[in-house]
Formats: sequence, C-alpha cells, structure tokens
Amino acid sequence: MKSMQTLRRIMIAALLLAACAYTQNAPDMSGVWEGTITLPGMPLGITIEFTKADDGTFAGKIDIPLQNAKGLPLVNIAVKEAAVSFDIADIPGEPKFTGTMADDGKTIAGDFTQGGGKFPFSLKRQDAAQAAAAEGALKDKLDRLRVVVDSLRKVWKVPGTALGIIKDDKVILSEGFGQRGVKDNLPVTPQTLFAIGSCTKAFTTAALGILVDEGKLEWDKPVKQYLPTFKMYDDFATQRMTVTDLLSHRSGLPRHDFMWYNSAFSRKDIFNRLQYLEPNKDFRTDWQYQNIMYMTAGYLLEQVSGGTWESFVQSRIFEPLGMRASNFSVDESQKASDFAFPYREVKDTVKLIPFRSITAAGPAGSINSSVNEMMEWVRLHLNNGKVGDKQLLSVAAMTNIHSPRMVMPQSSLNKEVLNSSYALGWMSEVYRGHQVVEHGGNIDGFSAQVTMLPQDNIGIVVLTNLDGTPLPGIISNCVADILLGLEPIDWSGRIKTQVDVAKAGQEKGEKDVSDRKPNTKPSHALMDYVGEYENPGYGVLIVKLDSKSLEMTYNNITAQLEHWHYDVFRAHGEELEGLKLYANFMTNNAGDIDRVSLPLEPSVKEISFARIPPSFMRDPKYLKQFLGEYKVEGETQTCTTGLKGDSTLTLYVAGQAVYELEPYKDREFTIKGLTGFRVAFTLDKSGSVTEAIFYQPNGIFTATKQK
Repeated sequence: MKSMQTLRRIMIAALLLAACAYTQNAPDMSGVWEGTITLPGMPLGITIEFTKADDGTFAGKIDIPLQNAKGLPLVNIAVKEAAVSFDIADIPGEPKFTGTMADDGKTIAGDFTQGGGKFPFSLKRQDAAQAAAAEGALKDKLDRLRVVVDSLRKVWKVPGTALGIIKDDKVILSEGFGQRGVKDNLPVTPQTLFAIGSCTKAFTTAALGILVDEGKLEWDKPVKQYLPTFKMYDDFATQRMTVTDLLSHRSGLPRHDFMWYNSAFSRKDIFNRLQYLEPNKDFRTDWQYQNIMYMTAGYLLEQVSGGTWESFVQSRIFEPLGMRASNFSVDESQKASDFAFPYREVKDTVKLIPFRSITAAGPAGSINSSVNEMMEWVRLHLNNGKVGDKQLLSVAAMTNIHSPRMVMPQSSLNKEVLNSSYALGWMSEVYRGHQVVEHGGNIDGFSAQVTMLPQDNIGIVVLTNLDGTPLPGIISNCVADILLGLEPIDWSGRIKTQVDVAKAGQEKGEKDVSDRKPNTKPSHALMDYVGEYENPGYGVLIVKLDSKSLEMTYNNITAQLEHWHYDVFRAHGEELEGLKLYANFMTNNAGDIDRVSLPLEPSVKEISFARIPPSFMRDPKYLKQFLGEYKVEGETQTCTTGLKGDSTLTLYVAGQAVYELEPYKDREFTIKGLTGFRVAFTLDKSGSVTEAIFYQPNGIFTATKQK
C-alpha cells in the first residue's frame, strides 16, 4: 500500500513538472497583432490584442473593422510551444484560428475556420519600436491638426471651435480653439456646451432603437398603429407611413420649416397640423430633408414610452454614457459655467445674436453638448451599441440605424464623396475610399458635425458657435485626410469658392428689381390690410399699421412690409436676411381684403392665410349691443337678433329658420349657410346701434332698430 502511494506521488510530481515546463516553454504572445484573413476575392483586416495574466494564461479580443466588429472576446486560447489556437466567443459558425508562431515570435500564420469554410490567416506582432514610432507619428499629425484648425477658424471668422477625435476606442484629442464669448474673451474648452442642431436626430433614432429592442416598437410598422390620430395630407401616406419612413426623409413632405420655427406650438399642436401640410413629392419616391417628421418621431416615442422625449434620452442615453452636462434647452445651457454664445455673420461682420429655443421641435435638433461628452456618444456607435460591458443598444439596432435607406442627390462639386445615402439619423457615404457615417447640425448661432469612419475606428466631433458656417465639415475632412495619410486637399479654398459664387448670386438677386412693376399703388387704404390671417397648418399671421407702413408678425418674427407693386408687399427683417419673401394680398367678391399668401415653402403653392375676425367679436358684452328687433321700412315683417350660448349672434326672421351670424369684421357678420348674405350694423354718434343693413344677392335692405 505504501509503495502505491509513493508511486502516485511521483506521478503527480511528474505531471506538475510537465505543466511547469509547458508554461515556461509557451511563447509570450501578449501585445497587439495586426493581419488579415484571406477570403475569396478580398482580404479581411483584423487586429488582435492578447494580454497575459499572472498565472500564465492569456485573454484576448479581436477587431474586424470591415464588419464593424470591435472588442469581440477570444476564448479557448491555447499555446503549446509554437502551436497557437483560439476561438471568437458567441459568434455563429464556431469561428476558430489555428496557427503556428514563427521562431522569432513576430508572426503567426495558419487557418481560420467558420461554418465549414477554411481560409488562411496571418498576423504580425506590433513591436515596441513600431508602437513608439506610431505614437510619434500620431503626435506629429495632431500637432499639424491644431495649427490647421485654428488657422481655418480664423479664415472663416468663427469665434470658437471645439474638436474631439477618438481612434481605436481612445480619445486622442479633445480641445477648444478661440472664444466661446468674444466680449469677455472667454476661451473654448473641451467642456464648453454648444448647440449641436440636427446632430440631435441620431439621439432620437437611438432612443427609438431602445424601444425596438424592448419589443415596444417595430421599425416597419405603420405609425398609425401607435398613433391612431396620425394624419397626413395624403391618405396613402397616412395609412402606410412607418417609423423608418419618418426617420429617412421620404415622407413626400418638403421642409415646411416656417411652420414650426419660433412658433408657440406644442409637439401635439404640430402633430395635429400635419394633415394640412401639402407634399410636393409622392410618398417614398424622393429624399427630402424634413425636421417635422423627426418631431413626430419624438412625439411617437413619448406616446409609446409614457414619458417625455427629453426624460427618455436623459435616462436611457445621457446617464449611461456619463453625459452629465448635456441638455435639451439653450435656457438650460446658459445656467452652466461653460457655454458658448451664438454668433452670425452679417455683411462681413460677426455679431452676437439671441439664443433660439426650439423646444417643440426638440427631437429634430435641440440638444446641447460638449466635445468631451460627445466623444462618449461616438464611442457608443463605434462599439456597436456597447458601453463598457453593457449593450445599450443591440448590434441589430445599431446596424439598422447605420444602414442606408434613401439615395441622396449626388453633388458634382466634390468627386471625393460618393454613394451618399441617408440612413436613420445619419448620412452614409464613401469618402476617398473610406466608409463614412456622419451628420451635420445648424441652428441659430451654432454649426456642428459628427463624423465616424467605422472601418478605421475613427470618430470626429466639431462644434462651432457661428451660424451656418461650413467649417465643421471642412475640419472633419482635414482630420480624415491627415489621420488616414491621404494626399491633402484644400477643402477650405474649394468650399470658399463655392460659397462666394452662391453669395454673388444672392447679391445679384437682391439688386434685381426687373420683376417689379413701376408706378403702382395698393388698391386699398393701408388700414384695410390690417388684421389677423390664419392657415390651418401654419397658424396665425398678424398685420399691423406701424406709423405709415405695414408690419407683419408671424411666429413672433416681425418684418416691415415694403410696398412692391399692386397688392404685393415685400417683407424685410433681420431674421429674414437673404430671403425674397413677398406677401400677396387678395380681395373677396365684396371688395374686402380677405386673404394673404406667402411663399413660406417654395416647393409647393403659396401658403394662403384667410382673414379671421377679431376675437372681440365673440365677446358677449360686444354682441349684446346688437340685440333687438329690426324692421325694414315699408315692410310689416320684422327680424330679431338673439344670442346662442354666450358667443354666437343669431337672426330670426318671422316664418323662417333661426340663422347663426358669423363674425366677419367689426360690426359685420355673414349668415351661416347662405352665400353672399351679410349683415352690417351702424352706430349713431353716441355709439348706439340704429340700423342693420342686409347685403343680399337680390339687393341691399336697411332695417331700423325698434326702440
């Protein structure tokens, strides 16, 4: 028995010695390896990082940029002398690498198998010298970028710019340039809050993607299934519009931005007015950028989730990403210690302008953020929806969001940009042979750009505080050129030429008065144009008499109306700079000004506003002065006015029905249901009603009020 125990101890010791020998003899493959899997017709680039634990075991992860795969864990890592093998975890087809390490430990080559297929692979270790050289090269590139960015900022007269760059999951640059506030010389920092404008749209699509992951929403189900009152101008679009349609700009609607911009409408108000907005294209036939559909997508999210769009994005996206300072309102931004002021270039001078609140259209463009926090947003997308160890959005949702849906009109000006398409809240294109997913943003006083090159593991964020500047796109292209080692292109010079040509055309149009008919005058006294006019989609437009000229107010934007010719007036105002906006007043059969139309959406017929009676004409106190009995001279028949409820005047003619009188203009009413019938009441010098004048197709009749 004793001899057997001794033998067993000897065998165990031998095994332990063998294990130690195996560990000691196993080559150290820790570090970064780059290489390819040679698939039929194409090499598939891969990057693998191995780390060695204290016990001698290895862990690893793999990036496959072409497939947008990043940080996939490696399992079953085995190293025995020169033989190396490992698997990719949780991927269909049991992907496995089996290879041999070279004697010098610098390369590994062998076969990759998956789903029954076998393909050769090769890897090359990145040594310390190479890593140091790469780090030095990157530093030189970033130094060049700093000079380029600040130089371009000054060329384009942009007060302040913030730039963030992420490469291979590492933030390699996050800096501010210039001033967030010119007057007090306040510097831009990586924490400075800027409005990101339409870059907000991608947050809305991500929020909807979370609902899809939770089974509360489907991308391709009709919106009407979630919002039964959803109604478009076109009935087919009403029935067939899906969530994907809302997000890919193929609704058939042109922009109609004047309808919501600066208005007091709520999201529900805008949603209810969709049915009155005329399309200019058939449903799903053309790509047309459309903010209102994104507002509708946000409203849809609210109805499905039971909370506000803001609270959902805050709790489900901002908080997991650590975006603590990002917010949804310029009012909120101004409470922060580090925010950018908005500027606009007016006649070659950069001026401070008021902040613009666009809360109602928030899901289309109201987010404010910094480059530091936007880096985490970009990281989420480059990591296929993953935050640390948590999958915030599924890979399927992220793939769907980034996948092209509608072909965009291709510009012939920049041949380096090809295959431009719109995905869901992102634009997809090829830039000089590299896949790009990007989106720009513009709102009063701010311009932004978020750009990702998924196959190159690069993300770029550019934020500026100048209205409508092309600088963010220019900087993004320059960053891509430098980091990718491409031949530089003078993007600034090229786009400056394009802008100058457009500006010259605009200035020529401003000076061109060939379409103006000389020596004309309005058909009415200016006071006759004064009043309120309403369109069921666009709301109320107000015309007032300011001194000796007319003034128009729409959505709290006021403009002077310059007489142009006949009954056409041109609108002038600082907020209408560069627009040729004409108000065309029209008369009814009675000769009264009763409508005004304006080209607020150039791609459809002019938006017509019908004159509405003053609100005081529904006031019971006002209506009571007309109550009484009236008699036409020489007639035995009388008519009597009364009140229906508190706000509707009625007319009863003996032997006939009781008619409702609808307000027309001060002291004048139309008779509901009868075309061409009006009643006008006259007052004496004391202000008392004395007569009712009936305007009818068969004549005009005066009835005296009976005492």
